[in-house]
Amino acid sequence: MEKIKLEMPITEAEIRELNAGDKIALSGVLYTARDAAHARLVDALERGEELPMELEGQGIYYVGPCPAKPGQVIGSAGPTTSYRMDPFAPRLIKEGLRVMIGKGERSTEVIETMKEEGAVYLGAIGGAAALIAKCIKQAEVIAYDDLGTEAVRRLEVEDLPLICVIDSNGNNLYHRAGE
Repeated sequence: MEKIKLEMPITEAEIRELNAGDKIALSGVLYTARDAAHARLVDALERGEELPMELEGQGIYYVGPCPAKPGQVIGSAGPTTSYRMDPFAPRLIKEGLRVMIGKGERSTEVIETMKEEGAVYLGAIGGAAALIAKCIKQAEVIAYDDLGTEAVRRLEVEDLPLICVIDSNGNNLYHRAGE
């Protein structure tokens, strides 16, 4: 199967065309955030504050990258376990978040919100952090720098290799593996 080339930001229509199991080469702008940053983002929304990034059509990569070595844009950037973001993800999806990238299962509430709003969950390859880092062409902290590696970053990626784990219809590659 050939990889589907996707460019961020992405539309709901493009998201709705993806199927669990699709191989993807993602390019464009992504943001990073883990659980502490997610809590702050949702708190900001609840207070009616603007977020440090636009969520409509965007993606968040669940990663806390290692510091960059001299001459590198970013250090190793492997995915973190996604369920820690599940308490916050539905709110962000309702604000227009279309793509979440990580590893591991997602809650029923997250999957139901993905189906309602048109979002997907893409899997990054655990253990391939150095390879993933090579696809990141630019990285800058844009918010919550006090969180260190878990600060929100704006990444520019080129042909980031991913797989659609859960599509916008709720089809789940993890559940198909046992069939």
